[in-house]
Amino acid sequence: MTSEKTAISTPDAPAPAHTFHQGVRKGPFVQVSGQGPVDPATNEYLYPGDVAAQTTRTLENVKAVVEASGATFDDVVMLRVYLTQREDFPIMNDAYGAFVAQHTTNGVLPSRTTVFTGLPREEMLVEIDAFAITG
Repeated sequence: MTSEKTAISTPDAPAPAHTFHQGVRKGPFVQVSGQGPVDPATNEYLYPGDVAAQTTRTLENVKAVVEASGATFDDVVMLRVYLTQREDFPIMNDAYGAFVAQHTTNGVLPSRTTVFTGLPREEMLVEIDAFAITG
């Protein structure tokens, strides 16, 4: 028996700017599209030059999409961080660590990969996507 693939949509995360959904769920699997440091209410990019604040805002957006799918942050098994500048890694890592520790209630932190790359918008210092499994 297969379950339908469904789009995830929430006003608590930024609307996608391109041809994809905020996330997709199929059965217990939830994939969150890459999120950035965008205010969901205004779709404005926030905190230019501040990778710590951008990381926190980006994770808030990821969490909103995860929760809109019916999952919780504890269901997240993998986070992928895309960072534009290697020297920002320790600052991003501190902000990331604080957020993940605060929102993980079962003591098991998600796996993570960090990649250094260019991003679609110059003001974006960080982008994060997530994979969660429910049930």
